[in-house]
Amino acid sequence: MAATPHDIRPETFTHDPALHSAPTSNGAQSHNRNPAAQVSVRNVWKIFGPQPERIMTLLEANASKGAAPDTAGHIVAVRNISFDVQAGETFVVMGLSGSGKSTLLRCLPRLIDPTRGEILIDGQDVAHMDKHALRDLRRHRVSMVFQHFGLLPHRRVVDNVAYGLEVQGVKRAERLEKARAMIELVNLSGWEDYYPSQLSGGMQQRVGLARALAVDPEILLFDEPFSALDPLIRREMQDELIALQARVHKTLIFITHDFAEAVKLGTHIAIMKDGELVQVGSAADLILRPASRYVEEFTQDVPKLRVLSARSVMQPLYGPPPQGMPVAATLSLERCLPVVLQAQDLVPVTDATGAVVGTIARASLLTALHLNA
Repeated sequence: MAATPHDIRPETFTHDPALHSAPTSNGAQSHNRNPAAQVSVRNVWKIFGPQPERIMTLLEANASKGAAPDTAGHIVAVRNISFDVQAGETFVVMGLSGSGKSTLLRCLPRLIDPTRGEILIDGQDVAHMDKHALRDLRRHRVSMVFQHFGLLPHRRVVDNVAYGLEVQGVKRAERLEKARAMIELVNLSGWEDYYPSQLSGGMQQRVGLARALAVDPEILLFDEPFSALDPLIRREMQDELIALQARVHKTLIFITHDFAEAVKLGTHIAIMKDGELVQVGSAADLILRPASRYVEEFTQDVPKLRVLSARSVMQPLYGPPPQGMPVAATLSLERCLPVVLQAQDLVPVTDATGAVVGTIARASLLTALHLNA
């Protein structure tokens, strides 16, 4: 179920092209690692089948010819993907069923071994970690929240939440204290001694989230965690996640098939099709500058007035700032529109400090909305 327009946050739509390896207009990707990235994925492939390296060789040999090699008996799930994720951001990967998004996510902590490529977390290549380093990564630095909760049915809520700490060897009293704190964080206080079967779907997903947070990971991976929930519960969980992220500031990589959910949650969004990245950018980038018809189809029903912000359509400031009533860069176009339509000149756009950082012209705003000036 898609989020309603009121759920969508225009203030999240800022984009620095230097931060992400987005496909260019001809579909190629930039592969130079951004040293500031917490997660850096470079040229990652995943081919399922008995001879993945042979298929890789065939694909590389035929790439320059534009021919499709015979891949019978194999599935090319992830194709030469590169992107960067900054510390503290919510990076959403979206696509239809079979696009390869969940396979890509599972490659990050090597729940699935990639066929080829680099996956760097804080500069360390996960693909070359030995079993001890990989175990440490999964126990302490990266946690995963699954679509179907993955709770232990014979354990109480508090024991489910404490499970990761138990695996780490944390003493019982300490881990239960931490588990109760996480239960309170996800608004489940009072349910500590219940069993998963006694909880609703949304409550079970909160338990899964609390369990992931209990080990205090740097990175949280979400594999369509809300898609099995009822629409109202799903919207509630999205709001919970936004509020929680504002408090804990973790790095989130979130998988979804719903563009409205991606827009609501994501700092940046990557769209996948047939195992490849089609486009990476902010929601405003994808809506205003879709790289292909495929991306445009995802965005065509988005309520632009509510989703896009003044920053999305402003022009840089050249010379002295114009006079007149300013609008905040984070203000939605729905609220900017009356000011811009009534203005006789350019409308100044201000940042959080009140400084003028750009201008909006009536014509450019209407063009962005596909209206006639």
